[in-house]
This record gives sequence, structure tokens and C-alpha cells, in this order.
Amino acid sequence: MTETAGAHDDWRRFLTRWSEEWADACARDELGADDEEARRARWLGFAPAPPARVAALEKRLGHRLPPSYRTFLEVTDGWRHAGGFVWRLAGTADARWYEDDAGLAEIFQEGLAEDATREEVLEATIWTRALELAVDSDVVSVLLDPEDVDEHGEWALYTWAPWRGSPPERHASFWEFMQDAYREFHSLRAGDEDQSEFENATTREWDERVAQARREALRGAYASAEEVLAKAQEFGRPRACALRDQIGWLLGDRYARDFDGLAGDPLYAPELLPALLVEETEQHGWPWESDGAYAAHLRGGSDETRDLEDEVLRRLRDGTYAYAPRGPFGDAVRTAREQARWGETDAAWRTLLAALPQWRPLGPDHLAPVGLLADPLLGPLLTPERGRVLLSTPRGEEATGAVPAAVDQDRPGLAWLAEQPQGHSHRPAYRFVLVEGVEPAALPALLGADEGAELRVPMREWDARRTPRPDGVSSSYDDKALVSVGRAGDGWSFAVDREPQPFHDVRFVSPAVAASRYGRAVVVWAEPDAFDRGALFHLSVAAHGAERYAFTVFGERCERSGEIPRELLPEHLFPEVRDGGRYRQGLGETAALEAVGAAFGVTLPRFALDHGRLHTFRTRSWTRPPESGETYTVITVGPRRG
Repeated sequence: MTETAGAHDDWRRFLTRWSEEWADACARDELGADDEEARRARWLGFAPAPPARVAALEKRLGHRLPPSYRTFLEVTDGWRHAGGFVWRLAGTADARWYEDDAGLAEIFQEGLAEDATREEVLEATIWTRALELAVDSDVVSVLLDPEDVDEHGEWALYTWAPWRGSPPERHASFWEFMQDAYREFHSLRAGDEDQSEFENATTREWDERVAQARREALRGAYASAEEVLAKAQEFGRPRACALRDQIGWLLGDRYARDFDGLAGDPLYAPELLPALLVEETEQHGWPWESDGAYAAHLRGGSDETRDLEDEVLRRLRDGTYAYAPRGPFGDAVRTAREQARWGETDAAWRTLLAALPQWRPLGPDHLAPVGLLADPLLGPLLTPERGRVLLSTPRGEEATGAVPAAVDQDRPGLAWLAEQPQGHSHRPAYRFVLVEGVEPAALPALLGADEGAELRVPMREWDARRTPRPDGVSSSYDDKALVSVGRAGDGWSFAVDREPQPFHDVRFVSPAVAASRYGRAVVVWAEPDAFDRGALFHLSVAAHGAERYAFTVFGERCERSGEIPRELLPEHLFPEVRDGGRYRQGLGETAALEAVGAAFGVTLPRFALDHGRLHTFRTRSWTRPPESGETYTVITVGPRRG
């Protein structure tokens, strides 16, 4: 609050406007005698309190009143309808020290921690000293605190109601509280279905500010636009919430943001309803079946939107849903989806960002391509950081500024595999095949477990591993890896398994030879030290169906074959083994991965593997069949009987 806010003229203008808007809004309401009198007078207050009455109140309280409440009394000695739940505010006759009949002071102070802040202590002890201003309310306390005072002498004001289920709400002053109560009056009236004609100078002013905020958001000034929309939402302006929610979703804030029923509008439903459904299923799992129940509760929900819900859920389940806007931006979306499904998420983001100025809204309540978030391939790309970049990019009818530079998430190369993932107690094992001269879609023909093997629809790695094996058989002698596939750089494809079975040095068969039909193939397998066997790093390289060279560093051993290039020699990469020690995982792994990446010009996309959705398939076994005298276990997984 400024030093002048709450002065006499401020109060008179503010309260007069509020009273007149209230009188016009309740013209057709059934009113009691007191309210009917206020409506005819177009004044929610009373006569001003004479100076002697104010002085008498201050003498009775033993305190000089805070400036904004004192000046308020000089304009009106009390007030009706301070928001929706306080029906009468005290004037000079009714202001009184709070009487804690319910023992709230004891209850709130029991919850104070020993290291509570001053603000927390003031909030918990307000009941012992506050001036109560609520004369008639829906069990709402309005408390001025004589110990929470600012540099202008203003007392903080706290409101609390047991039915809110939250701590007391603090306002910097009585003036700020009344401003908030005025906004509450507007919000409740605007949300009343019987008040479709609730219109006045304030609503028109805020509706224009909402329209201007949307234009600013389209120009890229989303932060200042969001501030205006937040204030307009407090006044209950109908477009503000839906527009603000679109900004929130792209920034990663989706809690309790449902686009204020806009997703039930057939014009906007194809864009917004899928995003809501994806979020709902992420939080609560897939419904077994849908009869449009989610869309039915949306404001304006129709048969059309209920049918859309059924269709979207079906396509999400079978992996065929795709965000498909029209026009040039839609063309870019299709290109980006193709890039993302092969792990090229940075390229996909650059494609989307470059085309964003060509995006066009579906209507006047649409300000960004929120539907991207529902796309299984493109949604993971939109981190909160990229959401900010998207919102900063001029688009739609305001696309006149420069497009921000795209920042890649992935660094090139393979060395990131040696890093310990956040939240893990150790670095997990991994193995991968890099294949030259073929597209990822051709990998099942080279490495697939079965003839005619095909890629599965893109999915997250965790979901792919939950999917049952088609044959329902798991054996300890075979090692058919579930791999995620994509592009590993110019002319290379990858197949990665980040949950391999333990390395079996006796029966291991490198898939490099089978994968090298059309060019070179590189296989890497790394494991941390387990059971004090030492760590593992294996590299094998083949070309046109023949192995060229390989080495395996495993604990104290180093086995090698073929003519290994100098930059890949294990004695250079793993000096501890060269010097007669044991490889326990460390700098050698990072150096080996860097060397492999540089030697072949390959890279693996960390973001796509960690967060994206990629095609998967099962490879043929990485171990040979057991020989005579070797035992193994077969486990058949099928439906439970009985």
C-alpha cells in the first residue's frame, strides 16, 4: 500500500463505485429491509462517524486506529456486504477486542514449531490481541492486529473461517482487505448464472485489459500478460482463467487448471480436451472404458465433446494419437513428430520453434498450441524451460518479432552414459548397438529375435518393459534384449538396452557381426562392479559381416582380438588394468565412451531415452545356447488359472 492509498477521497470514490455496482447488480434480487434501503440509496455504507465518536473508540481501545480504517470511518461508520461472506463490518460502536471463546489461541499455538518465524508467531497468536471487525458473517473473523504494523502505521488485517481449512489470510492493511472484498464481490457476481447481464464500468475495463493481455501474450510478453490475467481472474472475468491456464500449462503448472470449461467448447475441445485427458490418465491411470464421463462435466460439454473423449482415449491407448493442427504449423508438427520418434528431440524442437510464428489460434480465447502437450512424441519435449521459450515467441496475428534461438538439451557423444543418474545410488549397466548405413526401422530385420520382427509403437522405456513378452517365455539361457531404437548421428542408428541381464563372459555373443550386413556395427556393454567381480567394459566392432576387433575389460582381465585402432586401445583407456590393477569403473569408462563417440562420429540422445517415447523391439539372444552339461531355467508367464 502506498502512503496515499486509503485517503479520504480514495475511500469516497472507491466505496461509491462499489455501492452503485452492487445496487445495479441486485436490482432484481429479493432483499431484506436493510438491503432494500441500501439499494434505493445506492450506498452500502452509513453516515460518516463524527470525530468525537472516532476519538471515543480510540480511547475505549487504548490505541490510535490505523490510518486506512480511521479514514474509512470518516467516510462511513460501518459497511454492508464486504465481499460474499462478511455481511456487516463494524463501525465505531461495534469494533471490539476479539473474545477467544473457542480457544483458538491455544489450538494455533500448539502447532507452532520451536524455530517458527516472526510471521508464523504473529499468525498463531492473533487471537490474543486482535480487533474484531466482523459484526455479522458466515463464521468469518476479520481481525486487525495492533502488533503487526508497517512504517505507515497500518495494522495488518487477518481473515479466517473454519470452513476454509487454511491458516488465517493476511492483508497488509484494512484498505487492502476492502480491495480484496470488492474483488470477491465481482467474482461471485460474475460467476452467478443469474447474473449474465452483470456489466458495469469495472467489468468493461477489465474485459478490455484481458483482451490487451492476450495480444501481449501473443507478442511474447507472457509474464506481464499473466499478471494482468491473474488480477482479472480475481474479478471473475470470464476469459481470464482460460487464457491464464494456457500459460500455466506450458510452464508446467497444471494443478487445478482446467481451462475454466473452455475444453468443453467444440471449437477448442480438439486442442484442450486431449491435454486434460493425458494429465488425468498420468495421475490416475487409464480408465477401462469411457462413456464421455470426463467431457460431460465440462461446462458446455456436448455429445460432440463426449465422442471426442472416447476417440482420444482409444487412440492414446493404442499409441496412434497425434496432435494435428492445420496449416503450415501442422506441417511442422508432422515433421517434428517424425524426428522425435527416432530420438532427434533437439531437431524436433528446432522445427517447432521455427514454425511457431505460423501457428494460428482456433478462436479469440486461444493463445498457444497447448495441444502439443498431449502428443505422446512431442509433449515430453516441452519442458518448462522450453515452454517459456514458446510463450516468448511472437505468434498468431501478433507474429512480428524474432524467433528465440533454440537451445539443445543433449550434448553430443556417448560420455553421459558414465554419469550417475539423479536419484540413483549407483550408475546402472547398459549396452547398445550402433549400426551404420541403415535406418532404425530396419534394425529388427538385422537383430530381431523372430523372423518378421517389427518395431512396437513408441512408448516410454518403463512402459515398454511392463508389456508382456509375446511368447510369454523367459529363459536363463537366452538373453533377448528389449532395446529402444533411433538415430545415432549422420548415417547411424542405435539400439539401446539400459536394463541388461548380467554379462556372461563364457557364452556372450556380440551382435555386431549380424548388425554389420550393410556397413560397420559397434557394440558396447558396460556394467558397474557387482559382487566384487570388478567392473565391465566391452567393445566389439564388425564390418560387412565380419568382426574387425574387440576387447573386454572385466575386473583384472583384459581380453582382446583383432587390430584395435590406437585411439581405442584398452591399455590407453584403462590404465589401471594395464598396470596390473582391477577395473572398478571410473575415468576409464568415460574415456572409452568419448573415444568411441569420436572415432565413429556417433551420439546417443539422452533426453529421448530418459523422457521421450521411442520404438522398441526384442533382439536375438546376446548369449549362445547352452552346451552339454550347462543347465538353465525356463519360466512360462501366462494368465492365472483357478
